[in-house]
Amino acid sequence: MTRIDDTFARLRTEGRKAFVTYIMAGDPEFDTSLEVLRGLPAAGADIIELGMAFTDPMADGVTIQLAAQRALEAGMTLNRTLELARRFREQDDTTPIVLMGYYNPIYSMGVTAFLEAAKEAGIDGLIIVDLPPEEDDELCLPAQAAGLNFIRLATPTTDDARLPRVIANSSGFIYYVSITGITGAASADAARVAPEVLRIKAKTDLPVVVGFGIRSPETAQDIAAIADGAVVGSAIVSQLGAGKPAAEVLDFVRSLAEGAHRA
Repeated sequence: MTRIDDTFARLRTEGRKAFVTYIMAGDPEFDTSLEVLRGLPAAGADIIELGMAFTDPMADGVTIQLAAQRALEAGMTLNRTLELARRFREQDDTTPIVLMGYYNPIYSMGVTAFLEAAKEAGIDGLIIVDLPPEEDDELCLPAQAAGLNFIRLATPTTDDARLPRVIANSSGFIYYVSITGITGAASADAARVAPEVLRIKAKTDLPVVVGFGIRSPETAQDIAAIADGAVVGSAIVSQLGAGKPAAEVLDFVRSLAEGAHRA
């Protein structure tokens, strides 16, 4: 059982849905990022996705691309991202942290060294956008052997022939991408998402959370109502991009969490 498994088990007993937040590690710089990260649980985040800044993203829209650029310009590295998680763990040993990003920085560090460092830093799971199931030997299986969940993305184009490959070797939860396209490109539509969530849940006992295109408490509530949780990323990151202080960003997160938890 990982912290992610424990969190979903607790939420089920409480009759609540998960609210999952995404921020880019080191955006706009280390200290502000740490302040926001530490404040997310009290603002209602049940699980935190922590972005790994990378120069050449493939699934991220402009908002998160700019966040990665700000973080990199402020000196963010993969090691600094893990240090951010370590600092968070000094005050919080229960909220799950999932690293989300791309394989290149991990490959550069070395899989074994990365997994050891990630475990030591208190990381619970990985979402690596550019590693398909055909490459499970590369990171997915070693990560699970090290005690980390490996969370896979399913999308509107994941048909019934492909879905079993996506689910195989996944753990923690399945992340359903509500739109066809990049982050922040469109709004999530619960009516369209609902049958897709049911289709996935018919094939797995893992929780299914939905992200991309959730920008308001109302949408967070609508999406959480038809899934096991809702993920908000670009809407939060845009607050940081606008230069808002951590306290205001966390107030916004709190409003989103209240929406998701109403479901």
